[in-house]
Amino acid sequence: MAVRTMRCAAALFVTALGVTGLAACGSDDDGGEASSTAGTDECAAYADFGKFEGKTVSVYSSIRDIEADRFIESFGDFEKCTGITIQWEGSGEFEAQLRVRVDGGNAPDIATIPQPGLLQDMVAKGAVKAPTQAVTDLAKQRFTEDWLQYGTVDGKFYAPPLGANVKSFVWYSPKMFADNGWTVPTTWDDLLKLSNTIAASGKTDKPWCAGIASGDATGWPATDWLEDIMLRTAGPDVYDQWWKHEIPFNDPAVVTATDEAAKILRNPALVNGGFGDVKSIATTTFQEAGIPITTGECALHRQASFYSNQWDPDATEVTEDPSVENGVFAFYFPSNDPSAKPVLGGGEFVAQFNDKPEVEAVQKLFLSEEWVNKKAKIGDWITANNTLDVANVENPINALSVQILQDEASVFRFDASDLMPAAVGANSFWKQMTAWIASNQDTKKTLTNIENSWPKS
Repeated sequence: MAVRTMRCAAALFVTALGVTGLAACGSDDDGGEASSTAGTDECAAYADFGKFEGKTVSVYSSIRDIEADRFIESFGDFEKCTGITIQWEGSGEFEAQLRVRVDGGNAPDIATIPQPGLLQDMVAKGAVKAPTQAVTDLAKQRFTEDWLQYGTVDGKFYAPPLGANVKSFVWYSPKMFADNGWTVPTTWDDLLKLSNTIAASGKTDKPWCAGIASGDATGWPATDWLEDIMLRTAGPDVYDQWWKHEIPFNDPAVVTATDEAAKILRNPALVNGGFGDVKSIATTTFQEAGIPITTGECALHRQASFYSNQWDPDATEVTEDPSVENGVFAFYFPSNDPSAKPVLGGGEFVAQFNDKPEVEAVQKLFLSEEWVNKKAKIGDWITANNTLDVANVENPINALSVQILQDEASVFRFDASDLMPAAVGANSFWKQMTAWIASNQDTKKTLTNIENSWPKS
């Protein structure tokens, strides 16, 4: 967990990373100009945000570790120029603890919510405040209607989008592929054939490595597998019917997709390289799950573009160049129709729990062209915000993801579990898919258990 508890500690921490020019520890007095510790030029971009010397805005998030550190780094100039301290707290138990905090009257100023279903729950509790008209207008300028609808509840806009990710990727080592004569598959059947070829070669422990452990959120990577395959086997229209519960969770289309996922995830000949047997998937954290690619213990790992953050930049390079010894890259998770390329993705939405002026300023920051491109330059972060210049995205996987997100021809679908009611998408779906792997629970039982958990009203 990366927690910023006080301005002093945060300034020292970021300085230890080699970032200079951050504000020194200071008093919380309201006297004095916020820009007194920052140069005129660097504050020009924040001139319209206002001055809030000594004010703090707390942000609670599922984003933690190195990703949180990069967010904290991105706030430096804004904090100096406005006087606002952004207190970032990332948690592996975000979904459960946000409810605890809200119910206990201890809600954060802002939460970056990755599940529209959870946002709906928070709105139903009356906890989320709608943003100001200025923030709403800015969001409408920067995002497509598809993205805005995910932050809308019962026709009312509540939460602007923040970051984004593309989930339809399989990570691999280009050098390992080149050395063994393996080629990137373009269909699902070819991916299965490649998996069996790698297994028979003896070049790795197992072809695939996987992990679904994530604290209270354990199981979500398994739901991503099912969602990606549902998009490919059932198509986007049925996918929409599924997350909207217009078809039951144990519909034959969902059974088919789950059985396809089992051809890899529950096949002892194919998983879990570097960690153990099929059951080890449930106890392997998603952060470490792909690392055996770099040691040659596995060859394939399905995970989103944000997995770029998990590779040690001092030891691993994200590149398609097969001559790079320590290189990793990713290819599109294929379907059996190469001409149809649906894309599964996700992101976060900025929900505010009070309507203080300094909270509005932070909302505007997250939507601003200045901050969006600064954050991207810091590394391994993208957004569907249309002011993001792909030239500022250094990581080639993320650059590819931005192109996909900004391509109007892309058939993009948001993560289904994040769209479902939280009792399903962030609870029974995660838990039952974990049991499906850890206990070899029957597919139909798994899906029926989830169906039975769907709220009745």
